[in-house]
Amino acid sequence: MKVCILSDSHDHIPLLNAAVGEAVRQGAEAVLHCGDVVAPSTLHCLNRHGLPVHVIHGNNTGDLYSLGRLAGKKDSLIHYHGMDAGISLGGRRIFLVHYPHYARALAATGDWDLVCCGHTHHAKIESIANIKGGQTPIINPGTIGGVGDAPATFVMGDLETFEFEDIEISKDIERQAVGQ
Repeated sequence: MKVCILSDSHDHIPLLNAAVGEAVRQGAEAVLHCGDVVAPSTLHCLNRHGLPVHVIHGNNTGDLYSLGRLAGKKDSLIHYHGMDAGISLGGRRIFLVHYPHYARALAATGDWDLVCCGHTHHAKIESIANIKGGQTPIINPGTIGGVGDAPATFVMGDLETFEFEDIEISKDIERQAVGQ
């Protein structure tokens, strides 16, 4: 199962939409959003892609009431989990949390096959030793919103083979996404 892992969209609808569109072209079957959506209306652009979206909030929470209502609509593809989430996809146990220091702590337990986080706006794919004697991958996809001087990035992951690739939105796609 392929997944699109992203974070820190910060209301940048065109880049969020472009990233998920690209992920769909690459075979993604679900989207994992590691927080800082800000305005829940930002997520409406994802409906056209037809993928389930698992989302948590970060430190830029926006309107949590509306986010809950959006996720609660009948047939909604948006699954809002609150401040963090433990989910199962493709037979893998995945934990979503916004903050990298919490991600490292959760990965160290060995209870999760994959831990995803955001917050720093810089993409990083690493694997750390856990207390059960194995390795746990931690994925920080950076910022899909291109916040500050950080490029707009996301991560494509194959949960079957556990291969992950950091993808930067090209300048051409970014210009198209923002209508320039």
